Amino acid sequence: MLQASTIPTPKNLSVRELAAWHGRARLVDVREPAEFTGELGHLPKAELVPLSSLPQAAASWDRAAPLVVICRSGGRSAAAARVLEQMGFRAVMNLDGGMLAVHAAGLPVTRS
Repeated sequence: MLQASTIPTPKNLSVRELAAWHGRARLVDVREPAEFTGELGHLPKAELVPLSSLPQAAASWDRAAPLVVICRSGGRSAAAARVLEQMGFRAVMNLDGGMLAVHAAGLPVTRS
């Protein structure tokens, strides 16, 4: 089994590459609560941290731990990834295409 430190850390992570980070990266969904539980749902084990509250929530997180940032289509999560990098996080990945790409790939989601 590969260690997270041996897997290259791309700036944008495709849904196909997401499986390599399962259990190794913190999944941070930056959408609003209604979106998180709404039609598109969210990835299992994803943590809801709306973009507006991200700096405060991330203040106590490990700066070296890998993070995958998720939103509906990849725009807000890209902005969130920039914020996290500016805060000193070193292993930030944006889920390219967001939850729309997750659905297109047929990956499992949760709506609760």
